[in-house]
Amino acid sequence: MTKKSRSPSLSPAVISSNIPSPETFTDGLPLPKIIVFDLDYTLWPFWVDTHVTPPLKAKDNNTKSVDRWGESFTFYPDVPSILLSAKSATPPITLGTASRTSAPEVATSLLKQLHLPPFFTSSGITTNNDLSSSIASKYKRAYDIFDYMQIFPGDKRQHFQKIQKQSGMAYEEMLFFDDERRNRNVEGLGVVFWEVPSGVTRAEVDRGVREWRRRRKEREEREKEL
Repeated sequence: MTKKSRSPSLSPAVISSNIPSPETFTDGLPLPKIIVFDLDYTLWPFWVDTHVTPPLKAKDNNTKSVDRWGESFTFYPDVPSILLSAKSATPPITLGTASRTSAPEVATSLLKQLHLPPFFTSSGITTNNDLSSSIASKYKRAYDIFDYMQIFPGDKRQHFQKIQKQSGMAYEEMLFFDDERRNRNVEGLGVVFWEVPSGVTRAEVDRGVREWRRRRKEREEREKEL
């Protein structure tokens, strides 16, 4: 597989505090019980096993992490707002990671060092109400917002089998975002896969959720015919 070149440095992901939450999180229609994200080139624009050289040190109020050579690493701009808004959905969406990186310790360290910015409303205005404050306080570190984390080399189906066993949730209730098409094989389990070749954005999340809803409706229609 051809290695992607390192993306140009992004401004700290705190800029996402003024980006609205995905429309599908607040439109009143069904949502997946769990949304799972790959890490490399899905939540952040680099491979931790080839681009990042430990040790890492948090900078700029934990909005980025700097490695041994002074290189900065952070999330794609929309990611913090997406993660926080998932936890403000009704009911809150369970979140997971499924990464095949060969440097799981580095990935975990990054997730612990990168903090999430203040919460925001769907109108894009930051707020200090009780819900926002409690969410921002509970999930200060990105690491803390994930309910299930599977970070190890191997076929992504193994990651989802572990998540399913731990959560007890049906594969059909899972939505997976990943930048690599080869990981679509998780659909053999019943997981809905949505490819994000340029990383996760609010628009991509909406497209993925709508695809999950379409599949869900098709499944319900088939069951009615039986």
